[in-house]
Amino acid sequence: MSTEKHHVGVIGLAVMGANLALNIARNGFAPVVFNRTTAVTEEFLAGRAKDTGIVGTSTIEEFVSSLERPRRIVLMVKAGAPVDTVLGELADLLDPGDIVIDGGNSLFTDTERRSRETEAQGFHFIGMGVSGGEEGALWGPSLMPGGPKEAYDELEDILVAISAKSDSGPCVTHIGPGGSGHYVKMVHNGIEYGDMQLIAETYDIMRNALGMSALEIGDVFERWNDGKLRSFLVEITAKVLKHIDPLTGKPLVDVIADQAAQKGTGRWTSQNSYELGTPIPIIDAAVIARSLSSFKEARAEASKLLHGPSPENASIQDREGMIDALENALYVAKIASYAQGMNLLRAASETYNWNLNLSELARIWKAGCIIRADLLDPIMKAYQDNPDLTNLMLSPLFADDVNASMPDLRAVLTTAISFGIPVPAMSAAVSYFDTIRQTSLPANLIQGQRDYFGAHTYQRTDREGTFHTEWMEIGASGPETLH
Repeated sequence: MSTEKHHVGVIGLAVMGANLALNIARNGFAPVVFNRTTAVTEEFLAGRAKDTGIVGTSTIEEFVSSLERPRRIVLMVKAGAPVDTVLGELADLLDPGDIVIDGGNSLFTDTERRSRETEAQGFHFIGMGVSGGEEGALWGPSLMPGGPKEAYDELEDILVAISAKSDSGPCVTHIGPGGSGHYVKMVHNGIEYGDMQLIAETYDIMRNALGMSALEIGDVFERWNDGKLRSFLVEITAKVLKHIDPLTGKPLVDVIADQAAQKGTGRWTSQNSYELGTPIPIIDAAVIARSLSSFKEARAEASKLLHGPSPENASIQDREGMIDALENALYVAKIASYAQGMNLLRAASETYNWNLNLSELARIWKAGCIIRADLLDPIMKAYQDNPDLTNLMLSPLFADDVNASMPDLRAVLTTAISFGIPVPAMSAAVSYFDTIRQTSLPANLIQGQRDYFGAHTYQRTDREGTFHTEWMEIGASGPETLH
């Protein structure tokens, strides 16, 4: 092995780690790499990494000693216990000022803990969200690094070089302290869940209400990708729908099992939203829909016993009109989904003292990541114009479009219900819209009920203070009993 000191190192050579190492090398920072299984390193060096300048090591001690100071180490290992294991192996080998970057999908609270532990040990820890999948890691991902600003400053040149680029600049910025980078990536994935579910429901309506084939639906999404819905997810939806299975000659989507998997980031987003008291009903609906899809046998059994609307009671007279309505419905529902995600980011920023810049977050999502979309341009501008915007739908850049598109979303829901097609995310979008625009909600009744059975008290609309009512007289025979 060469005695030359390397600027950066990568630990973990599964697909994401290998691709990121190649990206780093292509941008002039040829890394040293290490994988626990030496054969994986050797295969990588003899194959994809050949003639790239990437150097391999067989021990973690050799790996650390080959890095220039301050050492910059990127971990691309499985989230959870493996990250702690590698950190434990590195702890005695690192010096003050060295930097370890966790580029996996770690839970942000784990990153907060690791940040405290590594600070006590004298080196820096960066939790960095990496979005864009395998292709993004290789050609330019959206990067969301959180941790000490002085550590980010040491990394900025390489992170800028390997990141995706949009017309607004490199898709990387210092997110904030502690676990903020992994948190932002988590919410990004939550928005991704909502986006994918809304697209899936739109497809389902075209398939089961309009009777369209996968290829026909693919043509519609391809056309939509030239308009206001232009985005990575709409683009690949068209490609997935139009892909023909070489084994059967059918559209591949028609032979893919209808059971969606998840790795946890969407669920974490929902769980945290409850902790922060900031509703994200579209994302919640998407998480629940994926979970329900896994109950294939139970759904098959229920389909024999539970009946939906009769086909003769549902019809669509204007197919093209409904397709146009679906475009507007998907657009406004996506705006609502982004609004919920951005509000959760704001709540987290205030709760955890992260000082997140919502406009910057929209900017770094414009390229490289899974939710990249034209929609991010006005989102970025909305928060530039008003950093204290309470809800994205209230921005002058969106309010008129939202109002104009809501009738189409309501019409789409009516159609879906009449055909018995589940649309949990679209339904959540309408309910969210209708809830935030109400000056009066039925929570007054809930407060009355809570005070009745638990003396939880309530406030009044006509005077200040906190009140409790003695709702019933408890006599010798005890409280009222239901019969």
